[in-house]
Amino acid sequence: MPVVDLAVTSRRDLNSRLHGLARNSNETHWRVENPQGEHSLAVGLDAPITVEIAGHAGYYCAGMNQQATVVVEGNVGVGVGENMMSGTVHVKGDASQSAGATAHGGLLVIDGNASARCGISMKGINIVVKGSIGPMSAFMAQSGTLVVLGDAGDALGDSIYEARLFVRGAVKSLGADCIEKEMRDEHREELRSLLAAAGVDDADIAAFKRYGSARTLYNFHVDNAAAY
Repeated sequence: MPVVDLAVTSRRDLNSRLHGLARNSNETHWRVENPQGEHSLAVGLDAPITVEIAGHAGYYCAGMNQQATVVVEGNVGVGVGENMMSGTVHVKGDASQSAGATAHGGLLVIDGNASARCGISMKGINIVVKGSIGPMSAFMAQSGTLVVLGDAGDALGDSIYEARLFVRGAVKSLGADCIEKEMRDEHREELRSLLAAAGVDDADIAAFKRYGSARTLYNFHVDNAAAY
């Protein structure tokens, strides 16, 4: 297993080595030591490899990820997994703002809490937060699923499109055009599958509520002008 020590190797060199891997490379498991909160670690990966980051990471860790599994053994800064397309990103600590922003696919798991705007403008990603999330999460979320085992802050799902939100705890307030929706069998099965993928096998599915779009803002109407 290749081990890269960022105390002696630059972030640019690390990313360059990871970008140079062929899809059929035998170097499929990497470990990054002494990350010390560096920004843009393991960004733009496009190979079926696993990268373990042994500590805290800064902004935009694992951004634009495709195929790879990135595990952060600590906290992450703004924009973890931003614009990721596939693969898995697992944060074993807390995440700052905009986790999974604009992401099109893959699975983002956060063992701790996520700050404001978690899943902003998400476009197909699945996000599981085992703690709580901050305000304005899932703002303009277009598709994909956000699962929260803890609480949600103000304006959850503001201006949401077709993303699905499942929250077990309290929701401080819902944003424009976001409403609570019926939990049907297909939603319970989807939720159960995502929790299993995130390593959660003891959650009470019945404790979750589902939220989504009321679809009143899809087309402009003067009566709804104040809500835009």
